[in-house]
Amino acid sequence: MAKVGFIGLGIMGKPMAKNLLKAKHELVVYDIVKAAQDEVVAAGAKGADCAKAVAEQCPIIITIVPNSPHVKAAVLGPKGVIEGAKAGSLVVDMSSIDPTVSKEVGAELAKKNIRFVDAPVSGGEPKAIDGTLSIMCGGKKADFDEALPILKCMGASVVLCGDIGAGNVTKLANQIVVALNIAALSEAMVLATKAGVDPQLVFDAIKGGLAGSTVMNAKAPMMLDRNIKPGFRINLHIKDLDNAMAAGHAVGVPLPLTGQAREIMEALKVDGMGDADHSAIVRFYEKLAKTEVKKKS
Repeated sequence: MAKVGFIGLGIMGKPMAKNLLKAKHELVVYDIVKAAQDEVVAAGAKGADCAKAVAEQCPIIITIVPNSPHVKAAVLGPKGVIEGAKAGSLVVDMSSIDPTVSKEVGAELAKKNIRFVDAPVSGGEPKAIDGTLSIMCGGKKADFDEALPILKCMGASVVLCGDIGAGNVTKLANQIVVALNIAALSEAMVLATKAGVDPQLVFDAIKGGLAGSTVMNAKAPMMLDRNIKPGFRINLHIKDLDNAMAAGHAVGVPLPLTGQAREIMEALKVDGMGDADHSAIVRFYEKLAKTEVKKKS
């Protein structure tokens, strides 16, 4: 079993780290939130007081933090991974960030002969807990192959999509599809409800056909139960769509539907739902139509 450093123990990172412990990997962890770190230490990990200290002890270091600036701080900043990692170490960043930042971080690490793979994840907290995430990777094939056994402890699907940055391009594509699926589902559920048709029966009728999707199966029940407890927060999806639009603009790709979905999420954030699950997109459409999607009793 490998000795792995793990930096970032939030809503995704914490269960992912615990799955590595269940697979009998030796883990050294760090998070700026001490309570989160203490919980993973109680599960069998060793704690460290900064990212540098993690990297000093581990040949493979995983990071999963909220956004591009946090990755740059954790990896390249004071007391960051780059200050502690030995030449030949492998850094696997599982954050969802701007692909150009992945390339920048990889290039800076390469100057010290530290290898890098970007490996963002999809699946939300439930799949992080049960170890069935989809993991999209960018980097050299040899580095990917080295990380693969560890990544398989956290994901059901692990795919090398290209060079450094390709993992995050793939993740942004994923986030566009997810956002637009939820928005389309929301429109459909509000239409059914306002037209007097039970939205539960609409879901039951269409989920097995061409409109059916993993997104629908995960989010329609939440809408029907009026459950907006986050598996994936609107604020984080806004971040991903901002990165998607920046990446699109950088290569000359207009993203008009992505822009609409992002502004719907902004409206929900203004309404105080930034920390709600992204299935709360249905609340935007409910407000427009003055109706509520819910199961008929």
